[in-house]
Amino acid sequence: MTRRPMSAALVVLALLGTPWADAAAQTTAAELAALRQRAEQGAARAQSNLADKYHRGDGVPQDFVGAARWYRLAADQGDADAQVTLGFMYELGYGVPQDDVEAAAWYRKAADQGDASAQVTLGVMYATGQGVPQDDVEAVRWHRLAAEQDIPVAQFSLGLMYTNGQGVAQDFVEAHKWVNLAASRIYVSFQKRYAEARDALAKQMTPAQLAEAQLLAREWQATFNARQE
Repeated sequence: MTRRPMSAALVVLALLGTPWADAAAQTTAAELAALRQRAEQGAARAQSNLADKYHRGDGVPQDFVGAARWYRLAADQGDADAQVTLGFMYELGYGVPQDDVEAAAWYRKAADQGDASAQVTLGVMYATGQGVPQDDVEAVRWHRLAAEQDIPVAQFSLGLMYTNGQGVAQDFVEAHKWVNLAASRIYVSFQKRYAEARDALAKQMTPAQLAEAQLLAREWQATFNARQE
């Protein structure tokens, strides 16, 4: 099993969806004016929300350049959501020049704040050498941080890295634990792929290894659930 993780941009889409997609109901002029007033007064959340409006053309003409400007104002104030979206825009060249290095820098700012989507995205970038020097050890570190926050994409990628011995010693028990956790919670479109990877891995393990991996997965889940209470 030698699959590489998905591209960074696809990770953002998988985790965040498309906040700039067509809204179910358009923002009214009065609502937009109130939001703009708060944004111009320097409220980071309002700046990020106004950026979303420009990004998807909700109440205003769609304008990626305008969206990027408002996202940057919010991101400069430490708004992690804005930092992630601005990173995405730099990665794809939406409203700003395409720049993987700049994208990685914004993802890192959000990741350093504990944003799980940014952490897994940065992990992908290190795994593939996109915008940063290729570094499997760093990829494992960022994937693990996101995996511990119960992000299935990160859990799966971490499991693959344990399977292949990329950036970490090969360990089928740890690999199965993470792939199994991912397969149990990923959305439907990825369930088959994740389950097939888990089952293929199980065929390479002894019954004792498989039992240990399943126990570790249950223990991880119990510990995670306890932290949520």
